Amino acid sequence: MAIEAVKAYFRAHGREQDILEFPVSSATVELAAQAAGVIPARIAKTLSFKRDDGCVLLVTAGDSRVDNAKFKTEFGCKARMLTADEVLAATGHAVGGVCPFAIDNTKVSVFADVSLKRFQTVFPACGSSNSAIELNCDELYEYSRSEKWVDVCKDWQG
Repeated sequence: MAIEAVKAYFRAHGREQDILEFPVSSATVELAAQAAGVIPARIAKTLSFKRDDGCVLLVTAGDSRVDNAKFKTEFGCKARMLTADEVLAATGHAVGGVCPFAIDNTKVSVFADVSLKRFQTVFPACGSSNSAIELNCDELYEYSRSEKWVDVCKDWQG
């Protein structure tokens, strides 16, 4: 179970107790926001895209959308999302609980979008459709092993 892998990952960092498990679904941005009691923008959604050499995981604010031109400029390919089966195979996490943690696949590259930086804390999933953890942006970047901050989203700047 993916959440168990994420718990073990955060246990190694002394943060397992910070994982929130909700009695309701947090499988979408809206549901996660309701479960966590925050605005949808503070949900750090993880999107999965195909890349010739594997896949790109993009962690972005819940109210943003990928800008195709910016994505292509940054990553050198079109923004083509993985299927649910491809996401599970690449990350070990099922859609609804995809997160950038506890991924044991060298062909998966994680990037954090600057749309998150406007918040003190954000809430990424933790490997299940009813979990999250509250992290500041530096912690998210570190624990997700992000390669760098990118600016590939739109519709979040008001």
